[in-house]
Amino acid sequence: MIIRIMAEGQYEVADDELEALNVLDAEVESAVLADDADAFGSAFTQLLDRVRSHGTAVADDTLVDSDLVLPPGDADLHEVAAMLGDSGLIPG
Repeated sequence: MIIRIMAEGQYEVADDELEALNVLDAEVESAVLADDADAFGSAFTQLLDRVRSHGTAVADDTLVDSDLVLPPGDADLHEVAAMLGDSGLIPG
């Protein structure tokens, strides 16, 4: 699957990473719902780091649709709260 981190780029991430990403996404969502900025910062950083470390960067000159779009790394709790869907940032 292709995951875009806004203002950064796209990463090709194996489908078998979805479960680990969903665990981190649930932590982000929980922190947002609790309005806990410290927990949010930690969980959100871990989520983006997982995409970066387990994905392969897509070349900037390659045009592919993103399956998922994540907020930029500098997004705050309230910006991410506005992007959360019924099933977090990562459906599934």
